[in-house]
Amino acid sequence: MTANPTIFAGTIGQSVWRSHDGGDSWERASKGLFMESDIRAIAIDPGDSAVLYAGTEAGVYRTRDGGDSWALIDSPMNDLEIWALAIDPSDPDTIFAGTCPSALFRSKDGGSSWQQLDVELAEECEGIPITPRVTTILFDPEDSQTVYAGIEIDGMRISRDCGDTWEEGSEGLSSLDIHGLAVVPGSPKTLVAATNNDVCVTTDMQNWTPLEVRNHYPWPYCRGVIHLSNGDSRIWVGAGNGPPGDEGGLFHSGDLGKTWERADLGGVANSTIWAVTHNPALPDWIVAYSVAGQLYRSTDGGHAWTKLEREFGEVRAVALAV
Repeated sequence: MTANPTIFAGTIGQSVWRSHDGGDSWERASKGLFMESDIRAIAIDPGDSAVLYAGTEAGVYRTRDGGDSWALIDSPMNDLEIWALAIDPSDPDTIFAGTCPSALFRSKDGGSSWQQLDVELAEECEGIPITPRVTTILFDPEDSQTVYAGIEIDGMRISRDCGDTWEEGSEGLSSLDIHGLAVVPGSPKTLVAATNNDVCVTTDMQNWTPLEVRNHYPWPYCRGVIHLSNGDSRIWVGAGNGPPGDEGGLFHSGDLGKTWERADLGGVANSTIWAVTHNPALPDWIVAYSVAGQLYRSTDGGHAWTKLEREFGEVRAVALAV
């Protein structure tokens, strides 16, 4: 295990911050970025941890030196908010980006060129003054040709040919307001979705079953979800009392949501736990964060948690690098 991984935090209004000692101390790492940028997505090249991509309110930026300097990648997204980034773990040249308003883009050459993908997405949220946005993009860990996208507020899309074609799979969701997706390998494979009022699962990637987590959580508003196979195959879900909320917690299940346990974060978070971050190269490290700026780390696979001393105004993305 790497004793002191580098943690990157993407903030709203304060750009990118970096910690070289696992979160004990922090420095701004935004040279080349607008210092007050809104960062909603960070992705690390799985083959070279010095290469990172950041999604800003004005396109995608890249660093090749671990965050010392950044440069805009010229693309059709230059004037768009980037809400989601994902890199193919088997082919780092393949990168997906999701935007607000909702659109999906793909690069097959490490970001040098991009194309907007042909996928039918809602242009407005009916009856709600919110612009639809792609909140999450996920490569299937067993088949990188299969890509999932979650849209707020427009359900789930799935591609089985690495983005060339897409279909919708939203039947039975507790809400079309998808905040996070996770894949649990197995037979059958299970896809997990966190929504604004529940956690839902599907095994056919089309028809969903809500888990009714309000029977287990203090709050049904769920945000980030991740599956970790580092020893005991658990789903982790961040929840809270709204966006942003003023209370939050972290929950995990080892039986696909039949039972849940609440992680001991040392108290109630100051807002909804927005996401949970992991890097397979650091199997014992997990970082969770609240949208109102608190970060929590575990160095033993989620059994014990420590709240980091440093807090930020608003955090929307965290990534761990070896």
